[in-house]
Amino acid sequence: MIRVLLADDQSLVRAGFRALLDAQPGIEVAGECADGEEAVRAVRALRPDVVLMDIRMPVLDGLAATRRITGDPDLAEVRVVMLTTFELDEYVFEAIRSGASGFLVKDTEPEELPRAVRAVVAGEALLSPGVTRRLIAEFAARSKEPAAAGAPTRLTEREREVMTLVGMGLSNEEIARRLVVSPLTAKTHVSRVMVKLGARDRAQLVVLAYESGLVRPGWLG
Repeated sequence: MIRVLLADDQSLVRAGFRALLDAQPGIEVAGECADGEEAVRAVRALRPDVVLMDIRMPVLDGLAATRRITGDPDLAEVRVVMLTTFELDEYVFEAIRSGASGFLVKDTEPEELPRAVRAVVAGEALLSPGVTRRLIAEFAARSKEPAAAGAPTRLTEREREVMTLVGMGLSNEEIARRLVVSPLTAKTHVSRVMVKLGARDRAQLVVLAYESGLVRPGWLG
């Protein structure tokens, strides 16, 4: 059973998400919170698998709450998905850098919500759509200048290639086609890169690809 915590200051949003998720097999809503401080306390008490976290909340905003959660080693298994009203939200990239596994626009199609929850639990990142790839590239460029490729030096040449493709937003299946290997082999390469670099999930790997200079803004077309 996948347990989800809802953190949003709008009760109507929480009610809608609860109704959608509780109706799904294998998913249950473990609790609800109306501000960031309450969300951090609830995560520590309930240990949900996924937190759906609004970016803008009173008392403590979603970014600060996410940093507290992802920065706590005891909560390493908890995945945070940021909720935003606008697709081009100025805080989206910072949320990914803070440890979020991705983001969802609040008016997303109903069937996308349970799919997203299952995806982040499986270790995937919600970074696949083209608009999201461009968004990540834009805010990566604004965030900081790429480092001198420090982190990837511990990787093999093939692993660096795989990390570059992940940073460009390719799925395991797309990476497999690009490298002419099986999807299972591509998945194994991605997993090894994550372990070597200590990345929580695929989203963090995307950030590292940009910050190391393996991927540059503008490459995504």
